[in-house]
Amino acid sequence: MGNVHRQHSPSFKAKVALEAIREEETIVELASRYGVHPTQIKKWKKTAIEQMLELFKNGRQKGGGEKEKNFFIEELYRKIGQLKVELDWLKKNLDLSAKEKVLLIKRQNKKIPVGRQAQLLRIARSTVYYQIRVDPYNLELMHLIDEGYTKTPFYGSRRIREIIKRRDLTVS
Repeated sequence: MGNVHRQHSPSFKAKVALEAIREEETIVELASRYGVHPTQIKKWKKTAIEQMLELFKNGRQKGGGEKEKNFFIEELYRKIGQLKVELDWLKKNLDLSAKEKVLLIKRQNKKIPVGRQAQLLRIARSTVYYQIRVDPYNLELMHLIDEGYTKTPFYGSRRIREIIKRRDLTVS
């Protein structure tokens, strides 16, 4: 099979480039979602940024140019502020185990949503919501094994199993 070159519409390119500029997902994630090579998305993003700068620089905007420019600048400052908050938060929380990272996630954080915190910490969002279920029967068995081993550490697994069976508990 040879290389297949697809022609993408300008609106498609603009949509993908805008999502790349927003940086809510990585370039690789966008490439996977839209079926486009990451290098192509980087080129579209670069082109979009350059064209936007040229649009405002040359004064080619139509009607309300200053208002649109201010909106664009405010949006960029908002994004920079959000990224600064995320970066500061992330710097404090690197080099930890997954369990420690889960403990760092603040569900009440209005500035960084839970999903984004999990993404920044490189853990699955489901990990945040997972709750350990403890089976009382298994807990009782573990307690008996621990008790038997503490009293007679020289017993092997078979003898400890017999001690548990004498208490009318099923154990394999």
